[in-house]
Amino acid sequence: MRRGRPTGDRAAKRAELLKAAASVIAQEGYANTSLRKVAHRAGCTTGAVTYYFANKEELVTALAENRFDGFDAMLTAGRGQPDVRAILERWLLRTTDDPEFWPVMSQLLVHARYEPAFAAVIEQRYARHRDALASLLTTGQAQGTIRDDIPADLLADQLGAIGDGWMMMFPIEPERFTPTRVQALLDAAITLIAPPPGARHASGS
Repeated sequence: MRRGRPTGDRAAKRAELLKAAASVIAQEGYANTSLRKVAHRAGCTTGAVTYYFANKEELVTALAENRFDGFDAMLTAGRGQPDVRAILERWLLRTTDDPEFWPVMSQLLVHARYEPAFAAVIEQRYARHRDALASLLTTGQAQGTIRDDIPADLLADQLGAIGDGWMMMFPIEPERFTPTRVQALLDAAITLIAPPPGARHASGS
């Protein structure tokens, strides 16, 4: 066990503790997660954890922010030439490549129902995520690759619900998410937001 004031890269240490916290939450649930268990999982003392995070609430808030940072990065990568299929594919890969991802997110979302301050963080990050997705969809509508008979913000809500639904069901029914079926799901989602056959662009072009 490492003791005393943590040394080294502060960002790397925080990332290590967030990873440990995610592992504990995924395996034991939010209610059974404690700073002591996170410290044990990270191989350090509880004091080392509180050096970076004052309490459990601050730790899980940082964990939620970190997860949303990943969503933001996915959308940032699509700016300029929006590829909604690629974004949705990366969304699904977050679930299939990291089996702890959705179990952790679901625990955090349930916790947010009972903690107004934490719920406010989740609400703000979800809103930012939806706005960024709506902006990409607006660009696609201007380019004629996304249907423009439905407002971009509504399409963003629909895609967000689809993505969340996939992530929620994957840990429960992983056998349904075979590579072939994942591609079929992506095809179906793109069909839903593509311009209807024969539709003309709103500008008349």
